[in-house]
Amino acid sequence: MILNDAPVNGQRTREDWRGVLRSRGIRPEKSMGQNFLTDPEVVSAIVDAARIEAGAQVVEVGPGMGILTRDLLQSGARVLAVELDRDLARFLRYDLREADNLTLVEADARYVDIHEWSEGQPWHLVANLPYSTGTVILRHFLGMASPPDSSTVMVQREVAERMAASAPDMSLLALAIQILTEPELMFVVPPEVFDPPPKVDSAVIRLVRRPRALLNMEDQERLFTIASIAFQQKRKTLANSIANGTKRPKAEIEQALDVLGLDSGIRPQAVSLDDWCRIAQAGLA
Repeated sequence: MILNDAPVNGQRTREDWRGVLRSRGIRPEKSMGQNFLTDPEVVSAIVDAARIEAGAQVVEVGPGMGILTRDLLQSGARVLAVELDRDLARFLRYDLREADNLTLVEADARYVDIHEWSEGQPWHLVANLPYSTGTVILRHFLGMASPPDSSTVMVQREVAERMAASAPDMSLLALAIQILTEPELMFVVPPEVFDPPPKVDSAVIRLVRRPRALLNMEDQERLFTIASIAFQQKRKTLANSIANGTKRPKAEIEQALDVLGLDSGIRPQAVSLDDWCRIAQAGLA
């Protein structure tokens, strides 16, 4: 791979970035879910949505060719870029060799620990996440002892909408995200801004960490136990799905739901976030 003609400064256009891919012989790896973002306007919109200020600490997952990385660095942020692809990491080390506010690590973002880098200080996640592992990566970061203050990520549009969903369209993913953060769907991104273009739309969503999780760890475990049971049978009523999954008498579940003021005939996806929290705290699992 020849790298010596890569500009260190200056702005590349969409066609410039596509030219970089061709000239370097960089081909997206399906196994890594790679679709390279090539549109500078979309990149600027992501950085604006993230509300990153100079001096902020930012973790970027899957920087690829560094199109988003450049804007983050120019904002004055201190950036930790986590890249699994060895060839891309090599490209970035050369192309961004003058950036003294960049730390690049070759690692799988599903397992990386950023605590030593962040030194316990507040940090933010900004990333164009791969479709195949995006939710796993996001839940890994949100589950850290010191999670990001905000996460501004691009994922498949359907996934972003599920994260931000409310009753009557709740999902297990929405519960997992909203127990810890407050989501805001920022904007939809069309396929043509990627190379190669995916078959579906993407979307940028911003998740702001709650000062305190809505449930303590014990109640979170109860929530995901009971919600996992219910959403596996989401066409059934809440009482039926819980009774079937827990092997408890349906009448007992109906009585417990009645005490909470909930209709036992409701479907799991129609239960609000607050009511799911009350179900967990009532110990129905």
